[in-house]
Amino acid sequence: QQYIVLYLLNTTCYGGKMKCPLCGADESKVIDSRSIGDGIRRRRQCLKCDSRFTTHERAQPKGIFIIKKDGRREEFNREKLLAGVRKACEKRPLPTGAIDKVIDNIETELYKMGKTEISSSIVGDKVMDKLGDLDHIAYIRFASIYREFTDIAAMKQEVDKLLNAKSGAPLPGQLFLIKPDQYSNSGKKRQRHK
Repeated sequence: QQYIVLYLLNTTCYGGKMKCPLCGADESKVIDSRSIGDGIRRRRQCLKCDSRFTTHERAQPKGIFIIKKDGRREEFNREKLLAGVRKACEKRPLPTGAIDKVIDNIETELYKMGKTEISSSIVGDKVMDKLGDLDHIAYIRFASIYREFTDIAAMKQEVDKLLNAKSGAPLPGQLFLIKPDQYSNSGKKRQRHK
């Protein structure tokens, strides 16, 4: 049943009609509607095979274009951003829905800016801010791609920045990125060798 639910959420719309994910028919009726956050959740029933499925509908705000580092313009793509953040958070002990909430918040902030063109660096910085609060390891993973680390020194600098900003304390249910006593001991050892 879990497989079916995941599949049903990916139901597509053709010409204003929802296609049934089981039989492909394009005739269905809405049996329940509920408001959820910034959208509507609808339970539908296929008129051909009687199966039920769920759709999530959100208002589509005006388009935003992201200006890449090389000057290219690309329409904002929520799914692309979601895929990048999911990759950074892979196998991390995060609560269900935490990644979607991060993406929702970033998307809302971008639209609230009221601009039609936004630099990719602004989007990247927003992701870094959210991941810094969500998961330290995911933050470093994302930073390694976004900041284009070329060596271990660049990564260490980012870890140091995270430790200074967040006092090194892990988030609830997570391990230390670097234990404070190990961090201070390694610093003492380096000083003795100088």
